[in-house]
Amino acid sequence: MNADLAVLAGDGIGPAVVAEAVKTLDAVAGRFDHHFGYREAPMGGRAIDELGDPLPEETLELCRASDAVLMGAVGGPKWSDPTARVRPEQGLLRLRQELGLFANLRPVHVYPVLAEASPLRKELLEGVDLLVVRELTGGIYFGERREACEDDPMAYDTMAYHRDEVARIAHTAFRLAQARGRRVASVDKANVLASSRLWRQVVTEVASGYPDVKLEHVLVDAAAMRLIRQPTSFDVVVTANMFGDILTDEASVLGGSMGMLPSASVSTGQFGVYEPIHGSAPDIAGQGVANPLGTILSAAMLLRHSLGLEDEAEAVEAAVEGVLADGYRTADIAGRGEEAIGTEEMGDLVAARL
Repeated sequence: MNADLAVLAGDGIGPAVVAEAVKTLDAVAGRFDHHFGYREAPMGGRAIDELGDPLPEETLELCRASDAVLMGAVGGPKWSDPTARVRPEQGLLRLRQELGLFANLRPVHVYPVLAEASPLRKELLEGVDLLVVRELTGGIYFGERREACEDDPMAYDTMAYHRDEVARIAHTAFRLAQARGRRVASVDKANVLASSRLWRQVVTEVASGYPDVKLEHVLVDAAAMRLIRQPTSFDVVVTANMFGDILTDEASVLGGSMGMLPSASVSTGQFGVYEPIHGSAPDIAGQGVANPLGTILSAAMLLRHSLGLEDEAEAVEAAVEGVLADGYRTADIAGRGEEAIGTEEMGDLVAARL
């Protein structure tokens, strides 16, 4: 297979971890006789510094012309002023909207060998393997808003959903559940929010078309508690934009570190944007200590969802699991007394296993 991939390295530790994911993809190409071409472009804080725009038009057009996008986190203290006219996060939101990436898939898999890295008791982690399907282009991040000003101290953000937006993300969740444990938990706040009551109504309607999948409705506060007390009770979780953003950060502690979690942002076709869920971590940028495994596992999702290369995706995931089983750890997942290795060495070990 020949595939053209856009690479948006981002800010902070982004370039370092993305480089290890590219190394992994090159190892896959060599083993399975594929050719992956890479074209790089700026996005986020770097793009603001270079071009005054967090998502330059040239970067957006490159993404549109590619088979998939591999991306690092954007942002950092340099661009964190909330009153600034241009911010890195604006580029990320616009990218999702322009490319129609309405579904964010965030798998949470706990590797048994990393149980000690989690703050939870080991017995709570056995068998944790869930998938959060987060609606990505609607809700409070995209609703009508107003900033406070000197003349009017009132600010607001609007959590708005159209029934069609809810239906398409629900269909995505149910289809994915059919290939997994056939259970969907729809997370909302229907006891308070009108948008959540619409969400619950539409998800229930969509569920009638999937009689082989069991649906339950869970209030977001109860879901947050269950993620810690009974994480194995979840298979596929579908939820609104902000709720999914918060819950997946919480779920990252199950596996011991945000550095372990990949994600895919997809539309109705095969195109997608793939990135780890962690931030740009500017405090450790340039030190060579960041965990690249979330980005490498994002590359595995790219192989699976955008290129249809299931065997190759499984090979990457097996390589990661094998390296962890051999006892190698980056600093964020190293236990007491365990020696940590660096970003590049971890990428080398995964590539060597492939």
